[in-house]
Amino acid sequence: MAKGEAQAGALNGKVALVAGATRGAGRAIAVELVRAGAVAYATGRSSRTAGRSEINRPETIEKTGELITAAGGTGTALRVDHLDSDQVRDLIRRIDRDHGRLDVLVNDIFGGDAYAQFGTTLWEHDLAGGLRMLRMGIDTHAITSHHALPLLIRHPGGLVIEMTDGTAEYNAAYRHHEGFYYDLVKAAVQRMTLAQSHELAPHRASAVAVTPGWLRSENMLEAFGVTEENWRDATANVPRFCIAESPTYVARAVAALAGDPDVARWTGKVVSSGQLAPLYGFTDTDGTQPDCWRYLVEVQDRGLPADDTGYR
Repeated sequence: MAKGEAQAGALNGKVALVAGATRGAGRAIAVELVRAGAVAYATGRSSRTAGRSEINRPETIEKTGELITAAGGTGTALRVDHLDSDQVRDLIRRIDRDHGRLDVLVNDIFGGDAYAQFGTTLWEHDLAGGLRMLRMGIDTHAITSHHALPLLIRHPGGLVIEMTDGTAEYNAAYRHHEGFYYDLVKAAVQRMTLAQSHELAPHRASAVAVTPGWLRSENMLEAFGVTEENWRDATANVPRFCIAESPTYVARAVAALAGDPDVARWTGKVVSSGQLAPLYGFTDTDGTQPDCWRYLVEVQDRGLPADDTGYR
């Protein structure tokens, strides 16, 4: 087992649903959960057979299924639109028929950044695109939890992971660079986490929001003209990219939470990959422990020269 990987067998007997696993963090989370022993259902809209979603990226949910298999895990990759209540209901019914339980729900659906017009005001931002962003980042999570939580609370110890962007402290201020709609989605995810933690508590289940740092997603790597192997080349033009992290890093954070018998200590809170890494002992794929949100506050937002020394 490579340094930082989820402990094999830590999640044996657990069933997980990773909603929004076609690419990026969601794909990596599905792989890390099965690597730790969970049975994982991975869902997304982009498909080799049905075509691309409106995001128009080449990644497919079938490829996620192949990566799950390559990791030696047990999982099922399915095309599901999480804005379609009937499709989500049928998905949960299938998990119930197959296993009679759901232990981990990861709400990672978004893709709304394709509609973001960063740096614009509310009245300048395209209204249809902004409202679509809210649908993709808020409604999808609510629909999925509505159908999944009755199955999750059937057994004590269930865990809901709400994927977000930004710590609670960082998002306390309005994120004016990203704008009204993006800021509202991420603030709403934090509130949904708090609400679910309250409602799940009597059932001995928890809800935690998890944020990566600057994620080296497929789209981000492509935008910078680099690959995961040579990503540091991008820092020649964008020095602050030095703090970037792979999707596997936050996936290991989620796997660590899912395997923690005392995960209830985090319920209702927002935690980051960089915050959890030293506590649980996992690393990014390069063996480092980048702490992006501390770096942003202490270095980038103060206008200091880009230098990740002491932050990974």
